[in-house]
Amino acid sequence: MQRRLRWGILGAAKIAVTKVIPAMRACTWCEAAAIASRDAEKARRAAESLRLARAYGSYEELLADPEIDVIYNPLPNHLHVPWSIRALEAGKHVLCEKPLGLSTGEVRELIETRDRTGLCAGEAFMVRTHPQWLRVKELIETGAIGRVRQMQAWFSYFNRDPANVRNVAEWGGGGLMDIGCYPVFLSRYLFGEEPLRVAAFLDIDPDFGVDRYCAALMEFPSGTCTFTCATQLAPAQRFVVSGEKARIEVETPYNAPPDRPCRLFVDDGSDLSGGSRKVEELPVCDQYAIQADEFSRAVLGERDVPVPLEDSLRTMAVIEAIRRSAGSGRMEAVDAAAK
Repeated sequence: MQRRLRWGILGAAKIAVTKVIPAMRACTWCEAAAIASRDAEKARRAAESLRLARAYGSYEELLADPEIDVIYNPLPNHLHVPWSIRALEAGKHVLCEKPLGLSTGEVRELIETRDRTGLCAGEAFMVRTHPQWLRVKELIETGAIGRVRQMQAWFSYFNRDPANVRNVAEWGGGGLMDIGCYPVFLSRYLFGEEPLRVAAFLDIDPDFGVDRYCAALMEFPSGTCTFTCATQLAPAQRFVVSGEKARIEVETPYNAPPDRPCRLFVDDGSDLSGGSRKVEELPVCDQYAIQADEFSRAVLGERDVPVPLEDSLRTMAVIEAIRRSAGSGRMEAVDAAAK
């Protein structure tokens, strides 16, 4: 087998040090080799605790390391595209956290750089390669629940920390960008088509200037998806796919546990008290390890990039339409040029 790709991590973001880097210890196709921070001591401590070979006191030093093959970019949203571009121009493949950019214009700029450099670049929607979502897609495509007509999603947590990047407007904060992107992405994936129009409501936090509550309806050619996301409500997660014969509920749709099986509930509704519900249990896995291995396989030419930038562009076009609708109070068309 070809050597394992060596990954470098830009910054010591929580998702990197608590989820992605620890998960990569179980990877087959890659390994976390280095971490960079603008604070050299912070990078050194992170590298020591995570057993990484190298630590750098600047992002530039990491990008200059000739032994690093792939960059994982979990920086704040406003730094996603600028530093992903710099990584590509430094000759590194890039997996960038979601949301990929702040606008469709930014995503198009990254696409241009990817095409010019000839390297791999993708968005880190870890749900795309998780077995539970592959199974949901399979159930839909095999007709197990009949024609899908409606999806419902919910994602919330509580965070009023003014220092948290999710509460900083100029850094691309807010619930829609942070967690609303999940139902946008997943509904597009499961329907296998793009939404035509959206209607939405955003409630803006008066102190932070970011959306703390979003309710949205997406109209697809085959049906609809409604979702709510909130950053100042009790934590909750839900995703339901409703077909003409049955529905599927994903127990833990987004933060899938790495230490116990995930479960899907398939119910034809014949017993409204729950007696008709069938449970599918999937083997224990870590979605971040799968994500890193699958992107590494794409770099090595073994498969396509799981979430290519063209897909990121379409997700961002929907997010922009949601914002327009919240401002206009009307249904808004999704930019057809992004399809």
